[in-house]
Amino acid sequence: MKGTMLGKSKIKYIQSLGQKKARDEEGLFIAEGPRIIADLLAENNKPVREIYALQSWSDEHAGMTKGIPVTVITEAELGKISQLTTPNQVLALVRKGTDPSIETAHKVSLVLDGIQDPGNLGTIIRIADWFGIDQIICSLDCADQYNPKVVQSTMGSIARVQLLYTYLVNWLPLQRNIPVYAAALGGKDIDKISPIKEGLIIIGNEAKGIRPEVMELAGEKITIPRKGKAESLNAAVATGIILSKLL
Repeated sequence: MKGTMLGKSKIKYIQSLGQKKARDEEGLFIAEGPRIIADLLAENNKPVREIYALQSWSDEHAGMTKGIPVTVITEAELGKISQLTTPNQVLALVRKGTDPSIETAHKVSLVLDGIQDPGNLGTIIRIADWFGIDQIICSLDCADQYNPKVVQSTMGSIARVQLLYTYLVNWLPLQRNIPVYAAALGGKDIDKISPIKEGLIIIGNEAKGIRPEVMELAGEKITIPRKGKAESLNAAVATGIILSKLL
């Protein structure tokens, strides 16, 4: 643990991790805030490599950070390296995970087709964690799970939920004998579906829904009954409602 002035090169390096290209090259991503850092420190699947924190946070959490380099910085320095509008005490550089080994039998998994808004993706990860879903399969054009806005929106759930990015049209047919449900207009009322113990639930793009070629691979379309006049639901909101009904 040490207090030091952050050099310009270090500040620039940390700032660069806000971009996907740099994250991919370095194999690291940024996490910020006491809650998220605490969850990451408690889980071993995404190791924290370095921590930059205010003195108060460093003193309070000394027992949790043994073996991890902790640099004590000022609020002004935290502001320079933070991706947040309002920096919050601590920032960590965390090693990206490798592609997870996904098993879909005897459990419920989410499948996301074209969820491109980072806030939506992060919220869906958080919702999945709330309902005990520990894996999400994403189309290749979904937002990057390590985008700072995604990480922040998960509120720490990124430490417990694994994401696999793949070409869904090839991946879905390999999931033999696994029920596949697709959230869509004109499907079966979710209030009339019994709770499920196994299956894949596909959630589509915020504006365009599920791609036709992906929709064709679903066994059953499911719908949240509409009682008002809104044209559609936010993808994360829809995910929460569907999981609350089907699990």
